[in-house]
Amino acid sequence: MADKMSLNQKIEKLDTEVEWFYSDDFKLDEATDKYRKAVSLAKEIEEDLSKLKNEIEVLAEDFTK
Repeated sequence: MADKMSLNQKIEKLDTEVEWFYSDDFKLDEATDKYRKAVSLAKEIEEDLSKLKNEIEVLAEDFTK
């Protein structure tokens, strides 16, 4: 599911997931599952950013030639 989201959408979703921990909706019995989902999403975002950085570096190198 998260793979089809844009980077901005993933970041917004992660923000929402993190906000839940500070909300009145917080339930300790749900926290572990929510935490795992948030960590997984954060890893996806990190991978996306790494790919984007690599693309930018390649483009920048092409322009310096």
